[in-house]
Amino acid sequence: MRLNSFGYLFRRGAKGIIQNRIMSFASLCILTVSLLMIGFTVLFTSNINMMIGNVENKNEVIVYIKDGTSDEDIEKLGEQLKGASNVANVSFYSKEQAFEDIKADMTNAEGIFDYLGDESPLPDAYRIRITDIDKMSSTLMDINGFENIDKVKAPYDFVNVLSGINTMVTIVSAVVLAALIVVSFVIISNTTRASVDFRKREIQIMKYVGATNTFIKIPFFIEGLLIGIIAGVIAFVLTKIGYDSLSALLSSETTIFAAMGTTGFIPFSHYSVYAAVGYIGAAALISAIGTVFSTRKYVKV
Repeated sequence: MRLNSFGYLFRRGAKGIIQNRIMSFASLCILTVSLLMIGFTVLFTSNINMMIGNVENKNEVIVYIKDGTSDEDIEKLGEQLKGASNVANVSFYSKEQAFEDIKADMTNAEGIFDYLGDESPLPDAYRIRITDIDKMSSTLMDINGFENIDKVKAPYDFVNVLSGINTMVTIVSAVVLAALIVVSFVIISNTTRASVDFRKREIQIMKYVGATNTFIKIPFFIEGLLIGIIAGVIAFVLTKIGYDSLSALLSSETTIFAAMGTTGFIPFSHYSVYAAVGYIGAAALISAIGTVFSTRKYVKV
């Protein structure tokens, strides 16, 4: 196809948006709303997974060391813990430090501490953090096999609840996202088909005067492509405004975010490139291809 012919078809496609502005506006609105629903679902899921991940990172297991264990054996145990699979971090927690922390937390029990004296009655310990909490049971089973361990204290109930929440969020998000994609595609396809049906006479006349199928489809393809690009840009701008506004509104709830191990939502700048490419690319592709497919039955004259 010659360049001037393509330029003519491009202008026809752009002109078609203006000439059929009602149907074009309907397609634009439907496409934008569909993109917003899918986009916000993805952003919400991403933030929930981030918060759950932060809580997971704060899980801590205490490995108590037997009394009378030599410094050399304590150091050896620390090396074993560091080399264990599924262990992210290991830190020594001396009995003196543990005793001082308890005193700081129990300021109203000075009499008890005076009776106990300055010597700590607590054992030395190691604090370890598990990488994958779903494998905590097997990891602790391996650790319990090490020498000089008195007992291991682990938040099993917390881990079970967190794993359940993580699984539930993943399943629900996947189902909702899949449903939104299917529903959005059906709505967009029907809207596009209605837009083409509205102009079926124009297509048939072009076919009768000898226009090729490609010559007829290209303006519709360009029209759908432009509508998709515009819808993608609008959806991106609205998503950024809405996401930033919601983040600013909820940022005052510092207690909730602190409990979840985060200072707030993930900044939109983290998603901006992916959101722009995803919105514009998906909208342009769906709209353009949907428009071309809708013209097929009218070019078969």
